[in-house]
Amino acid sequence: MNFLAHIYLSGDDPQIKIGNFIADGIRGKKYLDYPEKIRTGILLHREIDTFTDAHQTVKKSTKRLHENYGHYSGVIVDIFYDHFLARNWSSYSNIPLDEYVKDFYEILNDHYEILPDRYKKMRPYLIRENWLYSYRTLDGISKVLDGMNRRTQNRSKMNFAILELEKYNSEFEKEFSSFFDELITFSKHKLKSLLHE
Repeated sequence: MNFLAHIYLSGDDPQIKIGNFIADGIRGKKYLDYPEKIRTGILLHREIDTFTDAHQTVKKSTKRLHENYGHYSGVIVDIFYDHFLARNWSSYSNIPLDEYVKDFYEILNDHYEILPDRYKKMRPYLIRENWLYSYRTLDGISKVLDGMNRRTQNRSKMNFAILELEKYNSEFEKEFSSFFDELITFSKHKLKSLLHE
């Protein structure tokens, strides 16, 4: 899953949200350098990724992209799924999306000192461009894919994946809806067990 889903699946604790948000930048046992709740967020993120990568519905989404995007397909599906979460946000949260992401940006600012360098550098762009809120539109997702493609020196061709999102929109959305309900249940149970370890 991508940023929005990981933050959402963290529950209400700001430090768990931060841990989940920065987890891709924390390798191996480096998570032990962080406060307890942030460690919990990092471990939750890893569990979510393992569950997601092994899930048959996600594999179905990924397979649809594999011919054109190879090993980047999984990253693209993560971004697509964030789009469907943002677009259907009111089905998952009583807090409006714009308010939710604004609150998260404040959490990010409050925890600036603890962010890994890569996330410190990303933070101003994330907030200024309002990435998390922009996920709800095809234009927003197109910009994200363009940015990801530039980061791969244009090797991934991810900027073209918006065409598949438009063409197979209903298929991807059905797969997201089916999978995300299971992921919510999994994440709640996993978070509960991590908090009691």
